[in-house]
Amino acid sequence: MTALRRELAQSVWFLSGQVDETGPVRCIPVHTMPFLIGRRSDLALQLPRPTVSTVHAELCEQGGTLILRDLKSTNGTYVNGRRVVTDVELAEDDLVQFADVAFRLRRQAARVSHNSTVCEDVVDRAIALVQFDKLMRDRLVIPFFQPIVDMRTQTALAHEVLGRSNLFGLESPGAMFQAASRLNLEVELSRMMRWEAVAVGGSVPQLSHLYVNTHPAELGEPGLIQSLEAIRAVNSTVALTLEIHESAVTNIQSMREIRRELTKLNIGLAFDDFGAGQARLVELVEVSPDVVKFDMGLIRNIDQATSQRQQVLGMLVKMARDVGSIALAEGVETVGEHQVCVELGFELGQGYLYGRPAPCSLYQNALTPTT
Repeated sequence: MTALRRELAQSVWFLSGQVDETGPVRCIPVHTMPFLIGRRSDLALQLPRPTVSTVHAELCEQGGTLILRDLKSTNGTYVNGRRVVTDVELAEDDLVQFADVAFRLRRQAARVSHNSTVCEDVVDRAIALVQFDKLMRDRLVIPFFQPIVDMRTQTALAHEVLGRSNLFGLESPGAMFQAASRLNLEVELSRMMRWEAVAVGGSVPQLSHLYVNTHPAELGEPGLIQSLEAIRAVNSTVALTLEIHESAVTNIQSMREIRRELTKLNIGLAFDDFGAGQARLVELVEVSPDVVKFDMGLIRNIDQATSQRQQVLGMLVKMARDVGSIALAEGVETVGEHQVCVELGFELGQGYLYGRPAPCSLYQNALTPTT
């Protein structure tokens, strides 16, 4: 047994968290008393963050109970969101923060991996929530842009905007919205993503047409159109298409009203992930979106599918085109899929075959002449 494993086996308490912003989530044994935390390198837990004081706080044990004490730190020590003023008795699963660095308190019963560094919960939900607060407060969403191409020429005609971040545990849209859902902030996150998309990409010539997303919760409360009006007030030139997920398209009258308001703002309408659940054909006929984005599940390996499956997809494409919509194939990854989609009547395509999501800097650099 290594020295570290002996240390872990003897420890009762662990701090589960991220020591530095780019590192993994770790389980840190509270193995000495007092257990000093701060920026200084010789402490039991060094946190190399500018917000953390040189000697920030300490943990000590009294009669089998773990006590947290703030050591007159500049930016404070917190337990479950409350600032520590006097000694605080800790319990398992408490969320402990040293300035803006968050840890979850664990007992030895938590499993430790073979390298004794990664905890059973690789992305601790509590830490993700702390990170989400930072994401929203500092507007740290990074827009990535994926090309939407003309299927016949494979020329990029537009770009869908997809949110990313560099915050641990919140790198993808799914992780961001999972954290947002625990705080009922999905609508606010969705609106911020659209705003940042236009603010970052709206002035780049190659990104002159942007497809921006909605969260289904936005259709159930007011403010969607107002948020788009605010975007139009600061950028009236960039072409925009609003994507609404097929599953959210349930109220035809409401969709008609949204469609009318979008037309006033010179914003297009796309049904996203069409066919992922129920193919909402009635809504398709009644609302006639500008674009119907066929779910990647319908496109995947379509070149290897039976003729019957290809015929059914072809009929759906024809139906979309007959009501005046443009058919877009999502998730095209192979030349074979591309060729069959062209044969079936798809006019637009999106997927790794044509380009992966990329930050705005890639497009800006492409416009910078080399010397």
